[in-house]
Amino acid sequence: MEGTPVTVASVSEVGPGTVALELETPADFDAKPGQFVLLRAEPDDEVLSRHYTLSSSSVEETFELTVGIDPDGNLSPWLADLEGGETVHIEGPFGRITYAGEDDVVAVAGGPGVGPAVAIAEAAHDAGHDAVVIYQDDEPAHEDRLEALEDAGATVTVLDESADEDLADAVATHREDGQLYAFGFDDFVTFVADAIDDAGGDPDEALIENFG
Repeated sequence: MEGTPVTVASVSEVGPGTVALELETPADFDAKPGQFVLLRAEPDDEVLSRHYTLSSSSVEETFELTVGIDPDGNLSPWLADLEGGETVHIEGPFGRITYAGEDDVVAVAGGPGVGPAVAIAEAAHDAGHDAVVIYQDDEPAHEDRLEALEDAGATVTVLDESADEDLADAVATHREDGQLYAFGFDDFVTFVADAIDDAGGDPDEALIENFG
């Protein structure tokens, strides 16, 4: 199998239908929050691969991927059932949308975009900067980490999927509070870009990762 073999350190539930896959960091793996990897595994003797964005603020000893479980899928349910000690393969890191600890941040997330958004907010806080997280999902994940960020002084707004007007208002309110990041599927990030434009900002200045 192609890629670098890595050991699964643990798998934990972090929300409805969502798990955090913690992997042991291989030698020379240097990734920043916002980047992603290609994960390969071989359930049932079939090699499968998916891209996952890092959801940990550092990669010193381990790093984390947040995996949404598709009940009809053939990879994510298998990953969710791992117990630790298994081996998967990774390639990367990939991606130019990163956070290196230099600015205040506004991280806007839709659905699975919460992983990198939380990682960037935590990295900003660790670097002594302010962080805003705006997260839209009917079944939020990483609530413990979001609460910890809020307790540490971050501004955290969690919205229902139907609350598009509130999402636009939150983007307009906080778009100048730091470097704006947006992570999510196409409809979501397009909405965020339009909200920035409607509020008088320049969406080209935002760092947007479209999950397709």
